[in-house]
Amino acid sequence: MDVFSLRDRVIKDYADYVRSFVQVRDRRIDEFVQKSLREEVLWPQPLIQLNPSFEPGGWVDDLVDRGLLHADCRKIFRIKTEEDPIGSRMLLHRHQVEAIEAGRRGQNYVLTTGTGSGKSLTYLIPIVDRVLRNGGKQGIQAVVVYPMNALCNSQYGELEKFLRVGFGPGKEPVRFDRYTGQESWEQRDQIIQNPPDILLTNYVMLELLLTRPFERPLVNAARDLGFLVLDELHTYRGRQGADVALLVRRLRVACQAEHMLCVGTSATMSSGGTLDQQRQEVAGVATRLFGSDVRPENVISETLTRATVQADPGKPETTELLRKTVRGEAPIPSDCQAFVRSPLAGWLEDRLGLRREAEEGRLLRGRPRPIVGERGITRELGRLTGMEESACERVIRDWLLAGYNCEEHPESHTRPFAFRLHQFISPGDSVYASLEEPGERHLSLSGQQFVPGSNKGRVLLPLAFCRECGAEYYVVWKHTDPDSRRIKFKPREISDRLNNDEDGVAGFLYRDPNRLWPDDREEQESRLPEDWFEIDSSQPRLRPNLRDELPQRTTIGPDGYIDPAGLDFFFTSAPFRFCQNCAVSYRARRGDSDFGRLATLSSGGRSTATTILSLSIVRMLKQDASLQEHAKKLLSFTDNRQDASLQAGHFNDFVEVSLLRSALYKAALAAGTEGIAYDELALRIFKALDLPLELYAREPGVQFAQKKLLMCPGTTPTYAREPGVQFAQKADTDRAMRNVIGYRIYRDLKRGWRVTSPNLEQCGLLKIKYVSLGDLCRADEFWQGCHASLVSASPQTRENIATVLLDYLRRELAIDVDYLTCEFH
Repeated sequence: MDVFSLRDRVIKDYADYVRSFVQVRDRRIDEFVQKSLREEVLWPQPLIQLNPSFEPGGWVDDLVDRGLLHADCRKIFRIKTEEDPIGSRMLLHRHQVEAIEAGRRGQNYVLTTGTGSGKSLTYLIPIVDRVLRNGGKQGIQAVVVYPMNALCNSQYGELEKFLRVGFGPGKEPVRFDRYTGQESWEQRDQIIQNPPDILLTNYVMLELLLTRPFERPLVNAARDLGFLVLDELHTYRGRQGADVALLVRRLRVACQAEHMLCVGTSATMSSGGTLDQQRQEVAGVATRLFGSDVRPENVISETLTRATVQADPGKPETTELLRKTVRGEAPIPSDCQAFVRSPLAGWLEDRLGLRREAEEGRLLRGRPRPIVGERGITRELGRLTGMEESACERVIRDWLLAGYNCEEHPESHTRPFAFRLHQFISPGDSVYASLEEPGERHLSLSGQQFVPGSNKGRVLLPLAFCRECGAEYYVVWKHTDPDSRRIKFKPREISDRLNNDEDGVAGFLYRDPNRLWPDDREEQESRLPEDWFEIDSSQPRLRPNLRDELPQRTTIGPDGYIDPAGLDFFFTSAPFRFCQNCAVSYRARRGDSDFGRLATLSSGGRSTATTILSLSIVRMLKQDASLQEHAKKLLSFTDNRQDASLQAGHFNDFVEVSLLRSALYKAALAAGTEGIAYDELALRIFKALDLPLELYAREPGVQFAQKKLLMCPGTTPTYAREPGVQFAQKADTDRAMRNVIGYRIYRDLKRGWRVTSPNLEQCGLLKIKYVSLGDLCRADEFWQGCHASLVSASPQTRENIATVLLDYLRRELAIDVDYLTCEFH
């Protein structure tokens, strides 16, 4: 897989999405936004970092021969797969062997090695060795605590690889299980009745184990507990760290485990000072957490080594070889040994993989760097070789991919370059502008308070854009300075919409120098929306409750304070009720959200952005023929379980809506100019979807079992099986699915239903007409007795007016259709 092409495609898809819902009326602001998006201001060039190579510590077989490990470890810890259950022998890193030695000495230890360093083996091997040496002892001998269930599930898979592959289910030399709260009651009962040797859990579940009476047998089974492992030690800080520290002490007492060996792992515990100072600091933190002594010498860090032969760019022959490589005159080796000896491979490892510590000369992990840009290694290689940066960029990408795809090292079974690509994406926040004329105002995408170099004399305020016409509005607080009593306008988040004493009045500033808001009352009323008026004695009159909502002329200086020498702006309080440019109006109440009325660069939201990025990645993976099917997957992390549930629901909803809209579009294209009548709509879409039965039936294999739809408007449809009904036809299931489709289609056409995901009609891909409306408007006799304007209007004018009214009613779902009635369901 070409990860660089994947990144470029994903960023393009996301950029297209961001552009699609931000409409900007001002040409200068629009050009500024588009230029910023083209220059990837919101998604800078990715950072590349090579996974380092670690100094070898010895073969597992050699450790067994030395008596450091039990003899059965020779068969357990091997590089094996389901296809090759015997596998080949395993070479351990130096820090892994140091951890095993500390465990054999019976001393607490902490691993502070980086990502991908094999930290799990530093405690799994000593634990398995202890269990094997204890022979027939029953009960839990090790508890491994993870901060997240995802990590627990991952390590469960690692244990399966070592303890089940090559032995078979039920024949594991060491028994293990997980107890995280996600197991069924049957699984929990089985674990309680037959405790494993190794228990994987989380700290919340461990707390419950010590308090719930029915789980007391597990605590008893852990008497004289040998190992306690806290993975990701850095997560236990503050109040949570204090809770876990007390939990460790309670566990030690409950299990009567005076000699319990404590192990901690973390990639990020301390970064400042010398290595000895870092070890002292980590040892102190771990000692307080475990309530047991952790010596500084048992804080184990990684020892790195070079994977390639170091190249000396100062030598003319090296520079010439690099130049030939950039020109393409030197082919990329596929043999591992030839690859690591090439000058460019060594040069790349020095730039992206390793750096040398200034004080002690140790090899450390290199800091991530971009390939292109000011800090990019492309520019550095171009200066060294005198070649074009575009050629250097191409060859760097090719060699990184080749280093990942070339043959494995015969002993370590690793490839020279396993690298990570870090892509950071900013939601964009807002466009910021100064309070000056459109052609002179300063524009920025960074949330600065003032224009740089203005000595705080020119304030920057965020802009939001009318979703109908793109007119720009400053989003502000109207604030009275408590000291000077002067009125100042300061930045406001568009989500902050409630007035308060500290910030002031939430509102908006608008200025169009070519069309200022008039002072004359009659001219004002001519520019107000029609629904702002009521009929009084056959004359329209401005509604009394809206008189205070008229735009207020306010003269403001560049510093944000009211200043008679400044420019005229027009202030309206939040919520946004109507656009001063296009006159679109909204029925708003105090405190209502303006998200559906005004847009910013961050209108997409985090969930929407994650969904768009995830969907783009999955689509690319599905199309990549070089990947195996089981590898075409995406792993997404979120902060907590609630956010994960929200994101999963958001993604599934997005896919469902997209699938439904694509089927509607396909059906409309197939119908041609004749279109689709409303009574055939659900059936046509159902046929266009052409879904396999298993995607919408609870038991697709039972062809004659009844599937009954259970659904209320606004809820997710579910299907209930009734096995006792044996003779209903499969058509019941299809009919239920068509009813769901009919409801969803009408619901999706509602006005403003999905602001960041406009429907087909809003995108101009679907047109809805009304049967016989033209004939009705041409029949003058039907319009007699109506308003004089309608009686005298032409048929085309009548049709235009009627279409606007019918569209409004339809988009508000004020339509008589079976799918929208509770009785129908």
